[in-house]
Amino acid sequence: MPRRYDSSLSYVATVAEALARLSMDQLRALVRLLPKARRPSRKAEVIAEIERHLAGDLLQALWGRLGETEQLAVREALYDTQAEFNPRQFRAKYGYLPGGAGIRRHDKAKVTRLSLFLYAPDIRSTRSVIPNDLRSRLREFVAEAEAPTLSVCDDLPASVALRRWRGASETIKQVPLVLRDTEHIARHELPAVLRLIEAGKVAVSAKTLRPSAAAVRRIGEVLPGGDFFPATDGDSASRSPMAGPIRAHAWPWLMQAAKLAEPHGTKLALTRAGLAAFGAPPEQTLRRLWKRWLTTALFDEFNRVDVIKGQGGRGRRSMTSPAGRRPAIGETLAACPVGRWVSCDELGRFMRAAGLDCSVTRDPWNLYLFDPEYGRLGYDGYHDWEFLEGRYLLCVLFEYCATLGMIDVAYTDPHGARPDFTRLSGTDDLEFLSRYDGLHYVRLTALGAYCLGLTESYTPSTPAASASLTVYPDLRVQVSGAPLAAAEALLLETYATPESDGLWRLDHARTVQAVEGGHEVAELRAFLTSRDDQDLPETVEGFLRNTERKAHALKHQGNALLIECADAETAALLATDQRTARLCLRASDRNLVVPADSEHAFRNAIHALGYGMPRS
Repeated sequence: MPRRYDSSLSYVATVAEALARLSMDQLRALVRLLPKARRPSRKAEVIAEIERHLAGDLLQALWGRLGETEQLAVREALYDTQAEFNPRQFRAKYGYLPGGAGIRRHDKAKVTRLSLFLYAPDIRSTRSVIPNDLRSRLREFVAEAEAPTLSVCDDLPASVALRRWRGASETIKQVPLVLRDTEHIARHELPAVLRLIEAGKVAVSAKTLRPSAAAVRRIGEVLPGGDFFPATDGDSASRSPMAGPIRAHAWPWLMQAAKLAEPHGTKLALTRAGLAAFGAPPEQTLRRLWKRWLTTALFDEFNRVDVIKGQGGRGRRSMTSPAGRRPAIGETLAACPVGRWVSCDELGRFMRAAGLDCSVTRDPWNLYLFDPEYGRLGYDGYHDWEFLEGRYLLCVLFEYCATLGMIDVAYTDPHGARPDFTRLSGTDDLEFLSRYDGLHYVRLTALGAYCLGLTESYTPSTPAASASLTVYPDLRVQVSGAPLAAAEALLLETYATPESDGLWRLDHARTVQAVEGGHEVAELRAFLTSRDDQDLPETVEGFLRNTERKAHALKHQGNALLIECADAETAALLATDQRTARLCLRASDRNLVVPADSEHAFRNAIHALGYGMPRS
C-alpha cells in the first residue's frame, strides 16, 4: 500500500531528544564533523559531546563552518513559525537544495554539518526541524534570511509555444497571446449584471445556488467584448472539456457572496445593498465584492477544476476551507507592482518561496483523475504543487480577480498550454487539466491595488492610447489613425453615441446615466484631452460642466412609504401632531410620506393617537 499523505506538524524539544533517535554510526559521523572533539565510545557520552559543541562559543564556531547554502537552510528554518525546514519553499526561493537535513535512524543519506542543526521530528517523519533549545541559542546571533523577490517584466512575448494533439501525433505551435485590460471592463460589466439580475433574468439552483446554463449565457451576452473564451469550442479532444464561460460564471457567485443579490425562488433578486450599488462608485462595489469573496463559504473555486474528481462526498471532508486559502493569493497579488507584468509561473514560485499556503486538500488520496482505482492523486508526484495549488491559483486569478478588474491578463487557449500533467496516468487524451491553463501573465491594475487595500483611494487609469481623437465644438468626436482599442471604445461608448464609422457625438443622457452609475466626468475629460493635441473647445467644456452639475442636482435619500389617509382632517392631524410630525411629510390633502426606516416609529406614534395602518 502507498504511504498515506500526512500533513501533521511535530517538533523536537531538545537536541538530546533528537540525537537519541539516531544510530551510533550516524552519531560517530556527526562527531567527526566537530573540530577537536573527543570521541567517546558510549552513546550517552557521544550525545553529550555533540551537545557541548552546540552551545556557547563552540556553536558560533560551528555555525561559521557551515557553507552558504547550509546557513541559508538554517536561517529559513530558524524563523519559520514551526522551526521547520521546508524543501519546497527553499527550492522555490533559491533554486537548489542542501544535503543532510533531517536524517533518520535508518537513512543511508550522507551526514553533513547541516545534520547537526536540522533533525527529523520522529522516525517516520520526512520533515526536519530545529530543536527548541538550539533554536533559542541560534536566534541570539543568526539573522533572518532576506525575503523572496518577485521578477516582473514590462514587455510580453508576442506568442508562446503550445503543444497540440491530433490523435497520436503531437505538434508544437507558436500561438499569439491575447491581452485583456480588465479594469475598465469590470466597471462597465458591474451595472450591466446588476440590471440583468434586477430584470429577473439570472436563474440559480435553489439547493446549490449555482447559476443555470441559461443565466450564464445571458450574462455572457452583456459582457463587453464577450467572455475570455467563446461559448463553443470544437477544437477539444474527446476527453477534454471546453474552456467555456469564465467571467459569466463568476458574476452570480460574486453577487451572492457580497449579498448584493439573493435567491427569490429560482431567480436572483437584488438586495437593498444591490439596489444601492447602482448609485455607488463602481470601484467601491468591486472592492466590496473582493473582500466578501475572500471569506465566503458559498462556493469552492477548485470545483471548477472539474477534471479532478473526488471533491464531493466523503472527499469533501478532507478539502481545506476556501476562506483559508484565498488570503494567501491576496498577499501574493499585493507583492506585485502596479502596471508590471508577472508570469503565472513566477507568481507561483514566489508564493511557494514566501511560504504562502493555499493547499486545497489535507489528503490527496481522496482525489483522482477519471478512475478512482488507478488515477488517485495520493501517489508521489501526483499531488505536486503545480497540479493542485497551482491550478487553484490560476482559477482564482482568471475567474475572480480578472472579472473584478484587479488584474489584466495575457492568455491563450488552454489546449496544450501546460503539459506538465501528461506524465500522470490516464491523461493520454487530455489536452488540459483546467480551463485556466492558458493564463500566462497577469498585471496588477490600479483598481486591484485599491481592492487589496494598497491604496486608500482610486483614480481610474486612462486606457493606453491606440488612436487619435479630434473633438469638435458641436460635441462630435472623430477617431483617426489606428482604431480604438476595446477599453477605449468601451469608455467612449459610456458617454457618446456612434454616428458613423469613426465618428461619435457626446450625449447628455448617456453622460448623466454614467454619472448616476458612479462614473466621473473627469474620466471622460482626461480621455479626450490625452488623445487630442488641441485644448477642448469651450462648448465641450461647458457641456461637461453643465452635465456634471445636473447629474448631481438630485440626491437619493432612501426609500419611503406613501400613505393615504381616510380624509384630509386625519392627514392634517398627523402632519402637525408633535408625536408624528417629525416622522412624516404631507404630500397632498390626504397623503403622507414616511421614510422606510421610520415606519416602526410612525406606527407606534399613530397607535398612541388611536389610529391604525394595516400592513399591505
